[in-house]
Amino acid sequence: MPSRNVVVASRVGLHARPASLFVQAVTATGLPVTIAKSGGDPVDARSILMVMGLAVGNGEEVTLTAEGDGADAALDQLQELLEIDHDAA
Repeated sequence: MPSRNVVVASRVGLHARPASLFVQAVTATGLPVTIAKSGGDPVDARSILMVMGLAVGNGEEVTLTAEGDGADAALDQLQELLEIDHDAA
């Protein structure tokens, strides 16, 4: 099962707008994707409540895992999304 370790770039971490953009992108893949904080349990990345519940801050590392056809490409896209500061003015 492919996975990626990603450092979250948004100034507020995965809260509000960045979390919403991430969950929308995950849902658009059509694949089961999980996200976990370093050392934490993975949660369903299609759930805004679960993603925000991780309380991921700026500069923290998360692990993304996906399963199915196109999982590597989907993870590449999600990694790029998390490495952008969506809170920059």
